[in-house]
Amino acid sequence: MAERTPPLQAQDKLAFLLSLVPFLMEHERISVQDAARHFAVKPEQVREAVKLIAVSGIPGETGQYQHGDLFDLAWDDFEDHDQIVLTNLVAIDDAPRFSGREAAALIAGLQYLSALPENSDRTAIASLMAKLSRGASALPSQFAVGASETDETLALIRTSVASGVQLQFDYINSRGEHERRRVDPLRIESMDADWYLRGWCHLREAVRTFRIDRIGNPTVTTEPITTHAADVHLPDTLFEGSANDLVVTIDVAPSAAPLLADYFTDGTESTLVGGRNRTELRVSHYHGLKRLVGGLPGMVTVVEPADARRAVRDWAAAGAARYEPANDIAEDAAAGDAEDAGQENDTR
Repeated sequence: MAERTPPLQAQDKLAFLLSLVPFLMEHERISVQDAARHFAVKPEQVREAVKLIAVSGIPGETGQYQHGDLFDLAWDDFEDHDQIVLTNLVAIDDAPRFSGREAAALIAGLQYLSALPENSDRTAIASLMAKLSRGASALPSQFAVGASETDETLALIRTSVASGVQLQFDYINSRGEHERRRVDPLRIESMDADWYLRGWCHLREAVRTFRIDRIGNPTVTTEPITTHAADVHLPDTLFEGSANDLVVTIDVAPSAAPLLADYFTDGTESTLVGGRNRTELRVSHYHGLKRLVGGLPGMVTVVEPADARRAVRDWAAAGAARYEPANDIAEDAAAGDAEDAGQENDTR
């Protein structure tokens, strides 16, 4: 004698109904058998749920149910062919939806995740992106997030972390110094668009943080790591201050202050000066300060010391100077055009 499937509890029925309606909306037309197979229930349970949906709705302004206040379906298809086709939806279109910009931002994040090596074959991400596009209140902007140059290196480092073996690579620090490092990889983390490797550096004999886009010629060795994450202190914050850090005073826009939280030490105070927060942050050297300020254009101003201001100023001036030859050429061309125009006028 076949075992009887226990009936669904009330909360399970509600969850099933809440999941069934958007599922039917997404598929437009689907057989009872296919719906039952998707939810792993008996076809009769699907039929009963569809009949219950057909008598569900929201009363109109009169407080009574009128035509259009209930869900409806193509009854001939349902009764004669066991096909489910919703023909009238109630309240679903009034539910809050993502705007086109919000949906585009979420889709961009999902595209970035799908570009990572370990997610490249994930169909679930593609399905979710399609649902976000269909469910938005407006058509999301069309764009594509390309794979970065660090993806291959990131995949190799992940392999090293998962295998528990040492990693060798060339590293260029922010001062431009080249060194060959041997590291016990412990953790991979990201901050904004940058990825970082945290590991035990055998050259420095200490925990170090490496930006993955500064890693070159990585090689996964066969040597097992000698230092594990449990053997050392890995703080929750990506960057930690040290006694050798340089203190810099900056003015930062209040909206940008949270972006610099990792550079502030505990107890850092700020005062409002000219509508901006004047505060202090710690950096290992002024070279790193240049990139930090450059990443927040117009939102951060270095106040002191003078060496820090000079480092950022000279770096910005060097960048601007790269455009000067093009400007000079354009000015020479404009001057030449003016002279030609004058000669033409003289000959008339």
